[in-house]
Amino acid sequence: MSDMSTGLQQNIGGVLCYVLGWVSGIVMLILEPKNNFIRFHAFQSILTFGAIFVVTLIFVWVPFITYLLSALSFILWIAMMVLASQNKMYKLPLVGDYAEKWANKA
Repeated sequence: MSDMSTGLQQNIGGVLCYVLGWVSGIVMLILEPKNNFIRFHAFQSILTFGAIFVVTLIFVWVPFITYLLSALSFILWIAMMVLASQNKMYKLPLVGDYAEKWANKA
């Protein structure tokens, strides 16, 4: 378990990547630009919750889709924070490979 330059343990930093969705992903990417675990979770948070945010904005006029996306994103949000807290780098379909590739470019 590696510590971050901010003094936090990396699993706590991984959780923080998801706390505010894509916004906290950007913040953590700025605060921890060299830690690959943090970069992975930050990129995955940005891609996943950024895409959900955009799709929700597009379909905001369709209540069923908005409710469904909200429920699914809430479950995903909790799951990703739990996995990050356990120091796991679970790759989500579609975005996980990109997150991993970009995280390792540092």
